[in-house]
Amino acid sequence: MNDEIQTILSNYHSDRTRLMDMLWDVQLQQGYISDEAISSLAKGLEIAKDDVRETLTFYHFFHDKPFGKHKVYLCDTTIAKMGGYDEVRDTLSKEIGTAFNSVDETEVFGLGDANCIGLSDQEPAMMVDNVVFTKLTPAKVKDIISGLKSGKTAENIANPENIDSKELAYVENMVDANIKTESQVLFKANRDYKSILQTCLDKHIPEEVIEEITLANLRGRGGAGFPTGMKWKFGREAEGAEKYIICNADEGEPGTFKDRVLLSHSPKDVLLGMIAAAYAVGSRHGIIYLRAEYWYLKDFLQQQIQDFRDEGLLGKNILGSKLEFDIRIQMGAGAYVCGDETALIESCEGKRGTPRVKPPYPINQGYLGMPTSVNNVETLAAASYIIEKGGDWYEEMGTDDSTGTRLLSVSGDCENPGIYEIEWGTTLNEVLEMIGAKDAKAVQISGPAGDTLSVKLDGEREFCYSDLSCNGSLMVFNQSRDLLNVVRDFEKFFVEESCGICVPCRAGGVDLLHKMERFIDGRGCQQDIEEITTWSKLLKGTSRCGLGTAAPNPILATLEKFPEIYQEKLVEQKGPLLPSFDMHEALSAHELAHKKLTQEEV
Repeated sequence: MNDEIQTILSNYHSDRTRLMDMLWDVQLQQGYISDEAISSLAKGLEIAKDDVRETLTFYHFFHDKPFGKHKVYLCDTTIAKMGGYDEVRDTLSKEIGTAFNSVDETEVFGLGDANCIGLSDQEPAMMVDNVVFTKLTPAKVKDIISGLKSGKTAENIANPENIDSKELAYVENMVDANIKTESQVLFKANRDYKSILQTCLDKHIPEEVIEEITLANLRGRGGAGFPTGMKWKFGREAEGAEKYIICNADEGEPGTFKDRVLLSHSPKDVLLGMIAAAYAVGSRHGIIYLRAEYWYLKDFLQQQIQDFRDEGLLGKNILGSKLEFDIRIQMGAGAYVCGDETALIESCEGKRGTPRVKPPYPINQGYLGMPTSVNNVETLAAASYIIEKGGDWYEEMGTDDSTGTRLLSVSGDCENPGIYEIEWGTTLNEVLEMIGAKDAKAVQISGPAGDTLSVKLDGEREFCYSDLSCNGSLMVFNQSRDLLNVVRDFEKFFVEESCGICVPCRAGGVDLLHKMERFIDGRGCQQDIEEITTWSKLLKGTSRCGLGTAAPNPILATLEKFPEIYQEKLVEQKGPLLPSFDMHEALSAHELAHKKLTQEEV
């Protein structure tokens, strides 16, 4: 075992649950995770090599073979493709001198695709060695690659003034916050966190904190909308030697980036919300699961945590009380499915991010088998204001069943993409006017997993849990957009991000993608539509997690709201074979296979 691996193991006390961190440390030191490193980690952790390999091969950004000194990932969401993506992609390939998902001859560059990097408001965008570049043009790409070839690092290019990565200015130098509305609840400046927490600890017992959150009717802002007060109540009542608070900062849904902005411009709101949750539940340990695409936020967030420690808001005997609580950051490595709370917990334990079968639920049996409250970034930020101003204050905003405000990540065909804070009860038309979407045809809410809305049919519908229950993403498509291509991109995303554990999701998603490709190619027929409907019901009823359940949504929604885009492409079926079936191609494949088998026998 070499000294570098031994040092990494020692840094994490040979704790198998910290395997994700160890793999990152190895890759950052050596460029990739070699078989020798895998063997050394396995030996040091007293597990099989296959256990280490199972984890590392699951995640998009871990490499077990060299992938260049500089790792370049271009985001390929459908939003990116609406604004100069093709030219940027061609320029990258030409300047680096290799095709995508390969390494150039000099082994200096690895060039790959990334499904979503949380920058839909400023696409095209890419990551280079954990640094991001936005609003790309061919000229900008040429400058960046030229700089890398001349010996500069991605950090040098993105941060020429050498701003400390612990400072907000470092983040703002790379990424625009794009906060478009004045604060109603979130993004308040100059909060006195110490005073807020001191008052909470002095005046409220844990059960009273839960009562305020319940009175506010705060519901999870990650998408599921589960009542936060109820979750914390269950967590307090659950039995366990330890309890855990996890902040889910793995927003991987294309078109969603609200949590990115909260983490950069209201990070201490989120930390305070985690402390309130810990006090309410009775936890000593907190984890922020930060997606790898937000690596550039890591040092800044770590400094925010340290600030709280220095001020006595984290650690032992917080503000002279009996409360003991601290927070660490767990980096992901590129897996959309880890947005599922159980897959996220598996990842935190150093495993592949496979969703668990429920029950048991994390609030009873989560991280390390202990009661675990997993809350979204926005949920925790909102909770920090409720403990300051009370549940009555929060409950006055919004509607009867949807209180408070909601952050929207807006992208696509509009004049002002960015972050908007709206009260629940706001209509779709009001939002479209607010963002400058003048020629909108369709709106995708909650990312590919959500719903496709027709502006003509759905304009007066309201954002609330009883109507448009939106997870915060809003993508706008104008009259010029080919919605079949948009849906195809969504289906491709689900195929690539499936964990593969469920056969209906693993195979069914591919079949749905193939159906979309048939329609785009003009080879779809009525039987294809009927099969889509039948297969979708099976997929929704048998998948383990939300990814498989949601995979049919874009097709089903557009079939309902925009049937004409399919009808225009329909061809007549003649005989028992689908129009998409190519007899010549099928026979050619058979003949090639037969010829190969004959040659092997000879």
